[in-house]
Amino acid sequence: MSMVQETIRVAAPLRAVYGQWTRFEEFPRFMEGVEEVRQLDDRLCHWRTRVAGVTREFDTEIVDQLPDERISWRTVSEGVRQKGVVSFRRLDDAHTRVSLAMEVEPQGIIEKAGDALGFLEERVRGDLLRFKEYVEEGDGTESGWRGRLRPADSTGQAPEPPEPPEPPERPGPYPGQLPEAPPGAPHI
Repeated sequence: MSMVQETIRVAAPLRAVYGQWTRFEEFPRFMEGVEEVRQLDDRLCHWRTRVAGVTREFDTEIVDQLPDERISWRTVSEGVRQKGVVSFRRLDDAHTRVSLAMEVEPQGIIEKAGDALGFLEERVRGDLLRFKEYVEEGDGTESGWRGRLRPADSTGQAPEPPEPPEPPERPGPYPGQLPEAPPGAPHI
């Protein structure tokens, strides 16, 4: 696995920077090669990327999320292996440091060659610069998901496909309890 570490200073308050990062579905706006991110639930995201002409789809799981401090993740799909952590540190009321550390296992000869030439580091550096611009040029909103996810709750599993719905139960000819026979009525 290849390790990439990058840090950038963003001219925005910590809460706004963190909030923007938690809007995973907006990642294609500033991450090169990311075509789509769909948040499946609080912990799981589905990604579609296109790098060097190769399209991949995979799922990631948020392993640890502590609001305004860090988010760590890992892939849970076959074929793509990566994990990482992004951390946020308040520098002052108007500036935040974002640090990203990521381990990626390149797949195939093209990705391995690109990794050897430092393309992964360049891509991550460029993504962080575009994130900085995106936040600094944004509306300053602080919205985003602020929930806490702990490693102990992590599954390490890709999401299961949904089960087909159960057919509705058909009531019998006499739903509920049968009425009592009146006193003196013959038993059949």
